Amino acid sequence: MPHADSPLVFHAEGLTKKYGRRGRLALSDVNLTIPAGRVIGLVGPNGAGKSTLLHLACGLIEPTSGSLSVLGSRPAADASHLSRVGFVAQNTPVYSSFTVAEHMKFGARMNPGWDQDLAERRISQAGLNLAQKAGQLSGGQRAQLALTIAAAKRPELLIFDEPAAALDPLARKGFLHNLMDFVLELGASAILSSHLLDDIEQVCDYLIVLSDSRVQVAGDTRDLLAGHARLVTPRGEFDPLSAGVEVISIEHDGEHSSTVVRTDTAPGPLLCQTEPVTLEELVLSYMTRATAVPAARTESSTWGAQR
Repeated sequence: MPHADSPLVFHAEGLTKKYGRRGRLALSDVNLTIPAGRVIGLVGPNGAGKSTLLHLACGLIEPTSGSLSVLGSRPAADASHLSRVGFVAQNTPVYSSFTVAEHMKFGARMNPGWDQDLAERRISQAGLNLAQKAGQLSGGQRAQLALTIAAAKRPELLIFDEPAAALDPLARKGFLHNLMDFVLELGASAILSSHLLDDIEQVCDYLIVLSDSRVQVAGDTRDLLAGHARLVTPRGEFDPLSAGVEVISIEHDGEHSSTVVRTDTAPGPLLCQTEPVTLEELVLSYMTRATAVPAARTESSTWGAQR
């Protein structure tokens, strides 16, 4: 369960980040509010700005404009705030020349809230040899070590940037299982960035779709799925839609057209027969729309942020 007095995990207003002299846009006018106690899935194509958003949340980089608070404070505002956030970057980085035991000693030295009992217990459960150097561990073992070091800080927020992308299916399953164990044991929130929608579907109850440098949609996963539907019609035909129903994407397959629509703003019952959408269909629909019409800035980010 989340801490009773936890503030919002994440609150951004007009958050924008540009890189380089030419001002390459990585994030544009992001408005997002995430409640505490959630496991948040962050999805989007390469170059969408996912890592930039997470690096901003950790205080590793500064925004170009706009505001951002994490756990009620500016990211990395002080040592106390740093201890409240655990971060596992891409490829689960560890120090190859350090042994597992040396990683634990280093973690204890750097983090005043270090939980040695938790670290030792989890290292033992993962079957890691304290004397073995990290460079000699398998990818799955390195991921478990990085996860344990981040969690032993006893943070209120765990942030993962594509931590399991390079792992085989069995190692990935073990990593996700331990991730959820840590979330429950710590009473923490978590943000998981991943290309693997199966992973997001397994562990996340809150979804953010980031594409074209903007949040396309965000909200409780169940609410988002319930608030969207798919309409299948013969190609060239289109059943009339109720007022307030927003078309997200249309795809043509042979003789049929498949239309994903947002339905939760309709004032009354739909005039046509629809089918439920899957998480994959929902995500791909918003990513497709952002790619097809990059200049058409949707209202979805504001809608998602206010849910």
